[in-house]
Amino acid sequence: MEFITESHYYRVMPFLLEGLVWTLLITFVGLIIGFVLGAIFGFARLSKNKLIYGIATVYVEAVRGTPILAQILFIYFGLSDLMGVNIDKITASIIAIAINAGAYIAEIVRGAVYSIDKGQEEAGRSIGLTRNQTMRYIIWPQAFRRMIPPLGNQFVISLKDTSLFSVIAVGELLYMGQQYYGMTFQAFQALTMVCVMYLIITVPTAIYLRRVERRLDV
Repeated sequence: MEFITESHYYRVMPFLLEGLVWTLLITFVGLIIGFVLGAIFGFARLSKNKLIYGIATVYVEAVRGTPILAQILFIYFGLSDLMGVNIDKITASIIAIAINAGAYIAEIVRGAVYSIDKGQEEAGRSIGLTRNQTMRYIIWPQAFRRMIPPLGNQFVISLKDTSLFSVIAVGELLYMGQQYYGMTFQAFQALTMVCVMYLIITVPTAIYLRRVERRLDV
């Protein structure tokens, strides 16, 4: 068995860099949309309106109760069959990340808001702020600071989840590694480099998140 040599490195890198671009693009775009969904459904889970609360709860529990691989296949194949149109692979991937991450971010939002002392809301109301103004100017800024570490963890999770898109032939990092070793039969070298590239992103992110968490605890 040959280990990774300089020639292997230069041959595999163009494949992996192309895959990395798609991996990061799908992750970032999906998480931006997912954050919007998470904020909407997170606040809906705080609503006293039973209908709004119920809809948000069904969404969160349905998504968190099913594997993301099933969600990917449902969006790409199931919705395409239902609507009678072919959904683009990248579009399907972004939708899957957004919907999946949105459910978890909704719980992050809900938990962060609940973690703020009730006295903060009372203080806002005592100085004449409405409930919405109190949420916007007092509770939300504090809650958002507490959301940063779990949101960072969600980024890492969603980044790794993109590897599952290889099942629908999206040219993300793992899929491009598979394409390379499918042509060269050098699976060890290709998959080692794939793992290294994931670690280059996830390990510094995890270290940074731990530092942020320590600062927020001060």
